[in-house]
Amino acid sequence: MRQFDLSPLYRSTIGFDRLFNMIDQAAGYDAAPSYPPYDIERTGEDSYRISIAVAGFAEKDLSVETRDNTLSVRGARGAQAEGEAPKAEVLYRGIASRSFERRFQLAEHVHVTNASLENGLLHIDLLREVPEARKPRQIPIGAAKAEAGPQIVSAQQAA
Repeated sequence: MRQFDLSPLYRSTIGFDRLFNMIDQAAGYDAAPSYPPYDIERTGEDSYRISIAVAGFAEKDLSVETRDNTLSVRGARGAQAEGEAPKAEVLYRGIASRSFERRFQLAEHVHVTNASLENGLLHIDLLREVPEARKPRQIPIGAAKAEAGPQIVSAQQAA
């Protein structure tokens, strides 16, 4: 059952179809994964950092990928290699080491600049770079000339 009626917003906005589709999807999504825990920080005006707790995972066990404005982070612990000595018998396992996949929707013009692993935290740095053509610009308002109508230039005058 839908809790919010977004139809008035559809009538008064232009070009936000993708945003409203994401809101509709989020409203209908019941069980969000809770593992692994993460933080999202704003580190500057146009920069962000996602920190994901990945205790027990090595760099080779982690994968960070962006595709179609979606950031995917996957973790899979490798099986014990052949010829490697067996590890000690685990009596209690409190540190989660299960595989995971965590997805984040990125806004337009946001891209990953860096990913680093330190002290059991995977840090992913993001930067929003809006192209010049998309930045706001001032439009000068000129006075309309009442007597000047459309001007027709013939091929002879142009030459």
